[in-house]
Amino acid sequence: MKKYLLLFIIAIFAMSCSKKVEVKGKITGGSPLERIEFIEASGVATLPLANIGMKNDGTFTGSFEAPKNGMYVISYGGKQNLVYLKGGQTLEISGNGLTFPSEYVITGDAKKNNDFFTATQKYLTNYAQTVNMKELMTKDEKTFVQGVEKVQKDVEKNIEENVKKFSPDSEVVAWKKNDIASTILSIMSQYEMMKGQMSGNPSFKVSKVFTDYENKLQENKDQMVKENPAYRSYLLSKMSPDFQKYAEAKSKGKTDITTSELFNEFLKGKKDLSQTTKDYLLAFVMAQSDIHPGTPAKTTDKLKKIISEDIKDATIKSDLEKIQIAVNGPKVGELAQDASLVKQDGKAYKLSENKGKPYMLVFYASWNPYIGEATVPVLKEVVNFYKSKMNFIFVDLDDTKEQFTKTSNSLLKGIPGTNVYADGGLGSDIAKKYGVYGFKLPCFVIVDKDGKIAARSFVNLGDPELVTVLDKQTGLSAPKVDPTAQLQQQGMDPSAVQVAPAPAPQQGNPQPAQTK
Repeated sequence: MKKYLLLFIIAIFAMSCSKKVEVKGKITGGSPLERIEFIEASGVATLPLANIGMKNDGTFTGSFEAPKNGMYVISYGGKQNLVYLKGGQTLEISGNGLTFPSEYVITGDAKKNNDFFTATQKYLTNYAQTVNMKELMTKDEKTFVQGVEKVQKDVEKNIEENVKKFSPDSEVVAWKKNDIASTILSIMSQYEMMKGQMSGNPSFKVSKVFTDYENKLQENKDQMVKENPAYRSYLLSKMSPDFQKYAEAKSKGKTDITTSELFNEFLKGKKDLSQTTKDYLLAFVMAQSDIHPGTPAKTTDKLKKIISEDIKDATIKSDLEKIQIAVNGPKVGELAQDASLVKQDGKAYKLSENKGKPYMLVFYASWNPYIGEATVPVLKEVVNFYKSKMNFIFVDLDDTKEQFTKTSNSLLKGIPGTNVYADGGLGSDIAKKYGVYGFKLPCFVIVDKDGKIAARSFVNLGDPELVTVLDKQTGLSAPKVDPTAQLQQQGMDPSAVQVAPAPAPQQGNPQPAQTK
């Protein structure tokens, strides 16, 4: 009996510690070509955690590892909304294809927290129409502070009413209160900036009443900086003028110094900030200012050094490393990592089989509309031109092997190359190793004859740099291609993988960050 009791306790403990969120639901009138993505709302340089497809009847199932309990962005058909999720939960969510996820219905064990969240959001929307914030911003400091204090009290009163009604977990209640505090702080920051400009006094300072209330709103600083991008925006806006002066002095006469380097050194002198706050703010600035497509290798190496030596939080380190790979692909010069791939006949395939000859990896999925419309016609020309000197491996990232067989037989029919499937699609090991996400499809990676990454990854077959790399690897000289002739560029805009980004304190831009 004791043995079975122990097993039961272990099972319960394992369930309570699980970070996996199971997702299932139905979108009436939804399109199988649209995907449902989940993104951690409080992360830095946030990337999709899950990319889930729908069946023809609108049903869908999937799962993902939730880094922590908190708010997550759910995205579908170009629209987004927030849901509160906890590890170990099953999210049962449904809606209509015309309005999802702007409107949704949640049942199951995620219901009470999200009913609470939805109710508070609805109240805020209605309450905002009753507050003349523009007029309040014109008042003297004492009146202004009294006004925003009233806003906080009114909203928190509604929060407590909804706590009694829905019995949400204490974590989501705390998050909501911190979210309100962050929003009010952002408004106060704008007020302070406006008053400073109106005074014409470079040394303008707000009153003690003002700063006392600011401090009161920040009693949970570390928790707020972990959970709320709006609070990070507020902190960046507060330190922006000082950073501007620091950057101008330190960068004078230097042409190759990055914003990330300057901000990193600036933070080292901020003894009033915790290491947690420094990590989150530095990560925000790095993701916004210096991690972008085409970042020079020298700059990338500088960033890696900062991440390794000065970012202390392991999760933030990992997030920044992932976004670097997602934006630029694996590091040029490194050996291309092998992965589990399978051909149509079921036999395993290894990338290392290509050693001695350069090759191109073409990542695609049938649900991406750009494949058939724009990629395939150009791909045929590229393959036919370079096939004598280079191999082509077409890596299908569909959800099932059956879909891979169907797609490769039809879409890529007649194009010379090796068709392989990555089990797990976008969740496969090769997708993770090469930083391939839904927003980055189709994706092209060039590997040289020694099995090393030859260049950054590309999303456009007409990119002049890609053509240059192909020519160099093969010794051929391709006809010039109009770089605007094709392809989807959406995945290479860093803003596409950010959630509520805070503008970094840039050189030459003393204005504070603005929140949405």
